[in-house]
Amino acid sequence: MNNNDIKYMQLALKLAKKGVGKVSPNPQVGCVIVRNNKIIATGYHKHFGGSHAEIDALNNCKNPEGATMYVNLEPCCHYNKKTPPCVPEIIKLGIKKVVVAMKDPNPLVSGKGIKQLRVNNVKVEIGILEEEAEKLNETYIKYITKKIPFVILKLAFSIDGKTKTFTGDSKWISSESSRKIVHKLRSITDAILVGSNTVLVDNPSLTSHGIGKNPRRVVLDANLETPFNSNVLNNEAKTIIATSKQSDRKKKEKLSNLGVKILELPDNNGFIDLKKLLVELGKLEISSLIVEGGETVARAFLKARLVDKINFFICPKIINNEKYVKDAIIVKNVSVKKIENDLLYEGYLK
Repeated sequence: MNNNDIKYMQLALKLAKKGVGKVSPNPQVGCVIVRNNKIIATGYHKHFGGSHAEIDALNNCKNPEGATMYVNLEPCCHYNKKTPPCVPEIIKLGIKKVVVAMKDPNPLVSGKGIKQLRVNNVKVEIGILEEEAEKLNETYIKYITKKIPFVILKLAFSIDGKTKTFTGDSKWISSESSRKIVHKLRSITDAILVGSNTVLVDNPSLTSHGIGKNPRRVVLDANLETPFNSNVLNNEAKTIIATSKQSDRKKKEKLSNLGVKILELPDNNGFIDLKKLLVELGKLEISSLIVEGGETVARAFLKARLVDKINFFICPKIINNEKYVKDAIIVKNVSVKKIENDLLYEGYLK
């Protein structure tokens, strides 16, 4: 590995990021074609069903023969998908060397693309910026190997550990800037999940608030309590309601007629089987899921060991026993220090 290898792979990763939120459940992939230390073409996977990064780059290249290709994921070699495989085109057009950041974890590819290239006298180097490549496609890796979504648990809570007041008020514990980060996250994630209590108390829309595409909305509602005038049933995004097999049949039919996807799942004491839910969401090609429910839903996902990543917003408020969030004590001049894997959060009350 030399500095040029790193530079070109960094560019491939940068290009791959352009596909974030647009290619799911496919991976984000970027490609750079180089000859004599000069970039002669680039490409990336722009949208699901579109050309893969390697083909996009080759289409942008007048004469790829003898060049080196940098790509952050092993080129594909299988046919049972929306687009033709990349490996035969790489061989056909005379690429002499392919530098790959990481093998494709997809069992249909995993090492097979690299083997085909080498059998056809194309040199292959693996492992350049592998860790960065795995981080970029962490969602894809989980989905393609486990067939269930990558789960992000998002919570906002006060310094004294509260997500709401004793009356249930939770608007707004976090700042407007933090909420914009969440809206951005929603726009690049396949689905967002809450419990029925959040729907009943907050009546959220669960959209990206205009930042980008809206995720599919998933409501845990074992007893089918979601009102028909709820914002989660508007036409801004598709909605999935996970309910028990015993819940009201007529209401299920009415919701289905409104375009809501109903998932009938086993429940335990009024709580949906979350493992089976993730399997069903995987079948719907949902590769990433934000859990934004309240404490009950969060605890259930954590207890079942189903959370892959946390996004916790610790907010400079002390709620104590206040009735409304707006009456919380505000902490000022906040500083946060990282001590090993701990966070030291300091601030002033006066």
